[in-house]
Amino acid sequence: MKTLKDIRIGDSAKVVRVHGEGALRRRIMDMGITKGVVITVRKTAPLGDPLELTVRGYELSLRKDDAGMIEVE
Repeated sequence: MKTLKDIRIGDSAKVVRVHGEGALRRRIMDMGITKGVVITVRKTAPLGDPLELTVRGYELSLRKDDAGMIEVE
């Protein structure tokens, strides 16, 4: 299973599934990260966490732990 945290800077991936449950899963989906959306990894913070992503035309910062819950292809 390939997750969003495995994607290199500058690459894009399509969301297959958002894992997790409860409030955390709902929060991720409320940010626009849903099945079928294409996400581009723009850059990482100096210490590697969080990731800066482009989702649906806007920039979003997401922790690597949360990015590990997003399955992509």
